[in-house]
Amino acid sequence: MKAIWNTKIIAESDKTVVIENNHYFPEDAIKSAYFKKSDTKTHCPWKGDASYYTIEVDGAVNKDAAWYYPEPKYAAKAIKNHVAFWKGVSVVE
Repeated sequence: MKAIWNTKIIAESDKTVVIENNHYFPEDAIKSAYFKKSDTKTHCPWKGDASYYTIEVDGAVNKDAAWYYPEPKYAAKAIKNHVAFWKGVSVVE
């Protein structure tokens, strides 16, 4: 699977975890140069507290377009150290 935004591959892995129709990429599959930590936090009752990344590619900024669960609840333990995408990021095979 590949995550693409602004014509660049920002993550690539053949070992994503799919939960609620989102592909969660292993942390080591993201191209960290494109990711900046955000202060945004949200809460999911069954997964836990999510943190976000803002994606920057060639001067274009996509605020909070990636999220991850630093300490997911037990029910979501499979996505620990994984990152998922939205806000126009294409996830394709």
